[in-house]
Amino acid sequence: MIVRISEIQIKKRIRKDSGNINELSESMNVHGLMNPIVLTREYQLIAGFRRLESAKKLGWENIEANIIDAPTKIKKLEMEIEENIHRKDFTPEEIVDAYTKLEKFKNPGFFRKILQSIIKFLKKIFHL
Repeated sequence: MIVRISEIQIKKRIRKDSGNINELSESMNVHGLMNPIVLTREYQLIAGFRRLESAKKLGWENIEANIIDAPTKIKKLEMEIEENIHRKDFTPEEIVDAYTKLEKFKNPGFFRKILQSIIKFLKKIFHL
């Protein structure tokens, strides 16, 4: 659901340090919002404070949000904790592997370029 950012309520949060949101803002500017924020039916923020702040920094007026039922303060707090505690960052090895793969896609080797040219040529000839 698309929600006007000005309508979102931010109550007292558990996280005190949202960190530097510049990198997240840059990512959202390039790739858009990949994971919607989470709001109650009353548009109270449950999860996605950094994404919301990044959207504001980018000048967005609207943001994609998942609306959930959280009828009690306990349920809201449980959901905020769960959203922030059950995620796992990439390991350093996974980061290196990911960027190595990305570099190969961006700068294919000589034989891969030839193969891509042949495939493109065959697709054009056979209208694939």
